[in-house]
Amino acid sequence: MLTAVLVLTVVLPAVGALAVSGLRPRAVRATAVLVATATAILGVWTVTLAYPAAHRVALGGLPWLSGAAGQGVFGLLLDPLGSVLLLIVVVIGLLTVLYSTASVGEANRDHPVGPEDQRRYYFWLLAFVASMAGVAIAPNFLQLLVFWELTTLCSWALISFYRNDQSLRAGMKALVMTHAGGVFFLVAVFVLFVRTGSFEFSALASLSEGARVWVFAFLMLASWAKAAQVPFHTWLPDAMAAPTPISAYLHAAAMVKAGVYLMARSVSAGWAMPPEVAYVCGALALVTILVALSFYFVQDDLKRLLAYSTIAHLGYVLLGVALGGLGSMEGFRGGVLHIICHGASKALLFFCAGAVAYATGTRSIAALRGLGRRMPLTATAFFVGVLAVTGIPPFACFWSKFMLFAGALQFGGAIGPILLVVLLGETLVAFSWMLYVGQQVFFGAPSPAAAAGADPPLAMRATLVLLMAATLVAPAAGLPLVGLIGR
Repeated sequence: MLTAVLVLTVVLPAVGALAVSGLRPRAVRATAVLVATATAILGVWTVTLAYPAAHRVALGGLPWLSGAAGQGVFGLLLDPLGSVLLLIVVVIGLLTVLYSTASVGEANRDHPVGPEDQRRYYFWLLAFVASMAGVAIAPNFLQLLVFWELTTLCSWALISFYRNDQSLRAGMKALVMTHAGGVFFLVAVFVLFVRTGSFEFSALASLSEGARVWVFAFLMLASWAKAAQVPFHTWLPDAMAAPTPISAYLHAAAMVKAGVYLMARSVSAGWAMPPEVAYVCGALALVTILVALSFYFVQDDLKRLLAYSTIAHLGYVLLGVALGGLGSMEGFRGGVLHIICHGASKALLFFCAGAVAYATGTRSIAALRGLGRRMPLTATAFFVGVLAVTGIPPFACFWSKFMLFAGALQFGGAIGPILLVVLLGETLVAFSWMLYVGQQVFFGAPSPAAAAGADPPLAMRATLVLLMAATLVAPAAGLPLVGLIGR
């Protein structure tokens, strides 16, 4: 039964995407919510059924490949690592669809959307959910590559959704830069197959030392491009041209999370990451965190500020992966836990930014003052999101950052304390600046742009309330799963 439910978790949103493309506009939103709800229920159910063991099944092969390589090429794998990603994919996917039913419409002051565009929007959004679910349960590199590229296609279509010059340029930039990373992924799969005759994740440990360095390096480059790490980071802030629900899903559960998931999956497959690659991965993660932080102070667009915050937090995940490659299981588990904790927190912040833009027609921090009196729920949710994403206890990212800090201190000498000082410094500065921005937007006398401010419609308000709760629930869901990794 578990196999059938897992298959449905991917197939249902894919079929739903096809279904909405042929419906009348009035029926599109209801169908999308129904499909997303069923997918979320199936996804959570499968994680519950599989816990605490891993579930793996082969569904088909490629007979023309020689020997064992052709057997079991396609199938399903749900283990604790995949469960973490699957949970945020289906749950944040449902909340994105729910929020979109009110946000993506003609009443949006920032970007009105007519009924004729609803089918296109929900087709790509449900296809995105299906693709990310496929990434989460892929049993080997070849199948993961297929779904990986499907996420690239979906993100391009959704970033370009408004079809104006800005969104078309942003979509093309995201497509080119992330697909370039996909080329490195493809080369890594080729090398792995030629050297080992297998597409399995575990085949990484069978490579010679020199080949393993190259394959991990190619996978790391693919991950950097997908996860918008320095020097590939510039596409993600530009991708804020997308509708805000898409920005939330892109940052919280999809696309960029596929990038960090690739490295986490590669490292945990056999714990055979070459030390030199781990050091480069960790060093670039630190550079990315600091570079992203430096851009906070020059952002006037609320969504672009949150985009740079996402870049920094993806650096946290990759730092945890690097720590795992160097032998720190605590650091690795903290990095994986950060995937789900950051997902809930950042989705909340993006949906708050969307509510502000929906009501006022602007995302300019300089133009907004005094929204707290007119939008009390949105203001409350924003500050909860700030507490959660910066790691203030008992909210989500406190738990993952705590594990990352503990993992860093497992290293002797000066490395551990230096990492701790840098990460604590970033946390303090980010917390202070986010609070400052929140004060600028929500406190004080209302500005002219805030005159039309009001808390958003019911579907959007419900999403904010659910995500505030999720900032407390996410670590409770993730900790039992990450505790099983490496055992």
